[in-house]
Amino acid sequence: MQKSECHRGVQLRNRVTDNHDPRTSSSAQIKHRTTVQQSKSSPSTVSPESARKLYPRPSDKLNPKTINPFGEQSRVPSAFAAVYAKGGIPCRLVHGSVKHRLQWECPPENLPFDPLLITLAEGLRETKHPYTFVSKEGFKELLLVTGAPEKAVPLLPRLIPVLKAALVHLDDEVFERGLNALVQLSVVVGPSLNDHLKHLLTSGSLIIIKSKIPTYCSICC
Repeated sequence: MQKSECHRGVQLRNRVTDNHDPRTSSSAQIKHRTTVQQSKSSPSTVSPESARKLYPRPSDKLNPKTINPFGEQSRVPSAFAAVYAKGGIPCRLVHGSVKHRLQWECPPENLPFDPLLITLAEGLRETKHPYTFVSKEGFKELLLVTGAPEKAVPLLPRLIPVLKAALVHLDDEVFERGLNALVQLSVVVGPSLNDHLKHLLTSGSLIIIKSKIPTYCSICC
C-alpha cells in the first residue's frame, strides 16, 4: 500500500511539472521577443556631437573650435556701419543702371556738419559696399554746399586725425579715398588747413604715403 501510494505521488508531481514547463518556457520566450522588439524600435541615443567624437573628420584638425570665422565676433559692425544701420546718416543709396547716387532726406546745406562730416570721414576706412560709396560720396557732397567753409574749419582738429588714419591704411582703395577727401577739404578750407598739416604729415605717415603715391598716380592716370 505504501509503495503504491508513493508511486502515485511521484506520477502526480511529474504531471504537474510537465504541465507547468511549457507555460514557463513560453512566457520566457515572449519576454525575450518583447525585449528584442523594444531594442530595435527604440531610437538611437547617440548625439551628433558624440558621433563626431567617435568618428572625427579630417577637417576638424583644420577648423578647431577655438577658431570660428563665422561666429558672432566676426559680425560685429564698425562704428560707421552701426551709425548707418541706425539711420544716423540722413541719406540712402539709390542704385542706378549706370552709377549710384545718394538721396538725402533733406537738403545737405541744412544739415549740421558736426558730427556728420566727421562720421563720413570715419567711413572712408570702410572696405565693404555700401559703406564705401556712402562715406566717399557723402563727404564730397557735404563739402559742396553753400557755407561749407564756415562749417568745416572749426572741425579741422577732429577731421585731421580721421583722415590720417585713412592715409596710413594698408588698403590702397582706402588710401585713395582718404587722399581724395583731403584734396576736397583743402579746396574748401584753403589756408586754414596749413596749421594742421604738421599733425597729418608726420614722419611715419609720410613714409606710408610716399610708398602709396605711385600706385595712386597709376590709378589716376
